[in-house]
Amino acid sequence: MIANTSDFLATVPLFRGLDRDELARFGDLVRERAYPKGSVILFQDDPGDSLFILRTGRVKVVLIGEDGREVILGVLEPGAHFGELALIDDQPRSAHVIAMEDAQLLILRREDFRRRVDANPSVAWALLQELSHRLRRADEKIGGLVLLDVPGRIARLLVDLAEESGGPAIDKVLTHQTIAQMIGASRETVSRSMKEFQESGLIRVERRRIAIADKEALEKRAQVRV
Repeated sequence: MIANTSDFLATVPLFRGLDRDELARFGDLVRERAYPKGSVILFQDDPGDSLFILRTGRVKVVLIGEDGREVILGVLEPGAHFGELALIDDQPRSAHVIAMEDAQLLILRREDFRRRVDANPSVAWALLQELSHRLRRADEKIGGLVLLDVPGRIARLLVDLAEESGGPAIDKVLTHQTIAQMIGASRETVSRSMKEFQESGLIRVERRRIAIADKEALEKRAQVRV
């Protein structure tokens, strides 16, 4: 199991730059846990003491308002990780994480991670690089939410997801409701915009899978209009 886990960790951005021996050490430290669809993996404000790495399945990172409205901060696929801030500070969790389907996760405790950092500082550098990347993406997302209209936000989201997937097709299966919760809009408005994008030839939708048909036009729609 350790060898298989090590091979998997080599695909995770946080661990990708580590050598085989270091990956094997981390493979020996993580423990695996299953979460059924719909279960809450983390609650907002829970104490944070571990990093979670998604091995199989999908999860969503959400904030829930006092009125019960759910805002999706991200939909994570295998190879993604969350809770990395807990490796640095002792602050509580900043959001809920919920399994969208049956999921297998690897869990790494803060104490174990810190021992590996003490032994190999390159591990800390990899974490800093990953946090820097996430902060830049968060800044871009906040800017889009503030400055773009709803169709512009959808266009920006679709372009970003296609780039993450490495091609015109978006790997993640997204309902209109999920998109609405990710950009802070109503499902009805999202449905109208998606229909407009399809009719204009910007996107294709087949069997609930979205593909970018005209990237240049979609990127233009994702720009701030003045």
